[in-house]
Amino acid sequence: MSASGKEKPYTVYRGGRVKGKVPTIPKPERKATPDGGGRFKYAGPSARPRPGRWSWKRIVLVTVLGLIFLLLVWMFAGYLSFRSGVSAANKRLPASLKTVLTPDKGILLVHSTDILLLGTDHSNNASRVYDRHSDSITLLRTDPSHHRLTYLSIPRDLRVPNIPGHGPDKINAAFQIGGARLAARTIADYTGVPVNHVVIVDFNSFADLIDKLGGVDIVVPEEILSNKFDCPYPPARCVRWPGWRFHKGKQHMDGHRALIYSRVRENRLNPRDSDITRGARQQQVLSAVENKLASASTFFKLPFIGGDLMKPLTTDLTANEFVQIAWEKARAGKTIRCRLGGTWTGSYIAPSEDNPNVLLMFQGKSAPQPPAPSNDTYPPGCYVNRLPPTTR
Repeated sequence: MSASGKEKPYTVYRGGRVKGKVPTIPKPERKATPDGGGRFKYAGPSARPRPGRWSWKRIVLVTVLGLIFLLLVWMFAGYLSFRSGVSAANKRLPASLKTVLTPDKGILLVHSTDILLLGTDHSNNASRVYDRHSDSITLLRTDPSHHRLTYLSIPRDLRVPNIPGHGPDKINAAFQIGGARLAARTIADYTGVPVNHVVIVDFNSFADLIDKLGGVDIVVPEEILSNKFDCPYPPARCVRWPGWRFHKGKQHMDGHRALIYSRVRENRLNPRDSDITRGARQQQVLSAVENKLASASTFFKLPFIGGDLMKPLTTDLTANEFVQIAWEKARAGKTIRCRLGGTWTGSYIAPSEDNPNVLLMFQGKSAPQPPAPSNDTYPPGCYVNRLPPTTR
């Protein structure tokens, strides 16, 4: 107030630091709310995620979705490659063969089907150029209702009462006389099993497939020293060469060695070895290839070798049907391997009286039983979840 007693029209503020504590601006309040698990979470400015940074949950989710997408793309590429190979295998099948096949009752995942597997082996030897016998004859029956697969091995020297248009003869003669069409008809007539599909396997081309798969593992049941065939050395050395040798035990074989193993017709260390045991060795190789095809290593190679898988095959099966059979094999809880047998007469095998019983086992109409004691040279029977022995 001035000396005249009147107030000044303005207020004078003095500078300088005020004694005592300087007041601060309080931080925004963070409210705690229960999260339902007995703990509290805080909402407020500090709880906001920093812009441009992902949480670990989001990173994991995106990574998993990316891997699933890549897996689906890989599977699709592999399927397309495989389907192209199946299409080529379908074109190799004679149109006349389809006329003797019995149509399926429905999709393979629901209904059983019978597939004829014919193995042929036309080596490069001049003596076998015109040899068109079926070296391996097998029926495969899928049974989705019981989750099992059943194989029936038929000796190629088994004598049948009638090859249509030819008369009684060894069953493998049907392939030489009339190809796969007559073979399928003869086998269906003799066994009473309607053949729905056929697969012809060229063992000579099988070697390349085995190499692409990285080889196969074979358990050799006994020491083998073969007779002299397909000598890999010059003629002068072949004179002294004793033959192919396979040691007993598990062995990893490339395509060429697996092919030689399946071709051995005589084991000089076992006089009881025969064409029946040769057929069992071929079944070993086929089974080993099946296992390798179902392996993870083959899955990762599928886009690159899918078409090559079908090069040794000629078939009427479609790509979708192959996938269904593969699924049936994967979920099968039981695999039954049966074989027909008989008595060797010196030129052919006379059928055993027990063969009709084995055919009932194969069709699931009776329980599978191993070979019963008999006078047969090659007793027939069935083995559950294991290959028949390659020695007698």
